[in-house]
Amino acid sequence: MGEYLINAFYGIGIADVLDILIVAFLIYKVLVFIRKAGVQQLLQGIILLVAAMVASDLLNLHTINWLLRSVVAIGAVALIIIFQPELRRGLETVGRGKLFGSSRSATAKAEGKRIVSELVSAIDSMSKSRTGALIVFEQQVSLNDIIEKTGTVVDAEISDQIIGNIFYEGAPLHDGAVIIRDGRVYAAGCVLPLTSQKDIAKELGTRHRAGLGITEHSDARVLIVSEETGIISMAHDGLMRRYMDRKAVEKTLMSMYLKEESEPVGNIFKVIWDVLRRDSIAK
Repeated sequence: MGEYLINAFYGIGIADVLDILIVAFLIYKVLVFIRKAGVQQLLQGIILLVAAMVASDLLNLHTINWLLRSVVAIGAVALIIIFQPELRRGLETVGRGKLFGSSRSATAKAEGKRIVSELVSAIDSMSKSRTGALIVFEQQVSLNDIIEKTGTVVDAEISDQIIGNIFYEGAPLHDGAVIIRDGRVYAAGCVLPLTSQKDIAKELGTRHRAGLGITEHSDARVLIVSEETGIISMAHDGLMRRYMDRKAVEKTLMSMYLKEESEPVGNIFKVIWDVLRRDSIAK
């Protein structure tokens, strides 16, 4: 066994190790993109298509193989068109030199503190006035499907007034959810999938069930303000924390907006697990 291991690793140089690390990092980045775009099912379809193409070639099914090759060629162009926004953001990230992650600048930290202050103020005010609210913080898994089908794009700077006006009773979009993306109020009036849990407390209404439901289909974090009681709750990963006060909300938001922006390559196996574990958002 010792000789086998020695022979297996004999001749491996620094260039080989570097080659392996670069390939592993690229695979990691692709998996992160897949998880963020929410295209796991699309990826499964592509894998099946490629497998069928290889099988038809081995079985000498020339006509089927030609058709599959044509579909793959056309599909490659279609994918570039479909994911043009994501690819553009990725190239812009590379151009800014943030491919390997970077620490947050002083300006970014100041903006993060401002966002947290505005959000805390809005949530505290709505809790005191018992104004129902449902605020979704998009993470790695994209919520584009929900935004495009049910929401209204706002793309406004986060402020106490904006959030308060959206959830003001009688406002056109007050019944739906607000989705926060990249530190901005990106969409409002969004309809979320309800939780599949059967043992949820009876006093929790549709707003809480929807907030819990979206966390079962994505990695989003959700803040909920009860219209009946003013109680503040947070949902994440299919679990709900209730009876949050102003300090608890502020601490949670601080951890979201002021954390260091880095993606260690060592987390590649966690990303692989997340990609395999999570389904696409329910349509």
